[in-house]
Amino acid sequence: MDSKQEDYNLVKKFLNGDESAFNRLATKYQENIYWVARRMTGNHLDADEIVQEVFLVMYKKLHTFKFQSSLYTWIYKITSTRCLNFIRKRGLKKFFSLEDKETLSLKSNEDIILNIEKKEEMLRIEKILQKIPPRQRHVFVLRHFEEMSYEDISKILNSSVGALKANYFHAVKKLTEIMNENK
Repeated sequence: MDSKQEDYNLVKKFLNGDESAFNRLATKYQENIYWVARRMTGNHLDADEIVQEVFLVMYKKLHTFKFQSSLYTWIYKITSTRCLNFIRKRGLKKFFSLEDKETLSLKSNEDIILNIEKKEEMLRIEKILQKIPPRQRHVFVLRHFEEMSYEDISKILNSSVGALKANYFHAVKKLTEIMNENK
């Protein structure tokens, strides 16, 4: 059974009163939601809070999901909205943290050295990303780091595919210019 069909079955079971179906959906998407929130807020505790908010919204609004897109796209849109609301409420200026999942598990001195180098590179990328407009940054992060299709990004950001491609193109162009200046 493919993922979309599995999601459909779990949603139907949940809507028919099977609470364990919601738990399986939450387990399936929890890590994805967390890392989107973590990249957007740059903070573990804030990301955990957003994950809980997303689950509450999903629980209350799952009956409105019509399967016109993938469930993950719907969940991602909720997550993205919650993150942006959180950032606005808290006045955070740091939109994206690119800390990688792998940096959390260190096994040896060599791993520690590699981790430090990787963190330095991520901080450099993060600083460069902060120099481009928020809309271009958002599209770039969704396309490049989340590896989402323009069609999925279009549904999340309520924008045309053409406008998104233009935003991505301008983001890449500006990022390239900035990186060339810093050499």
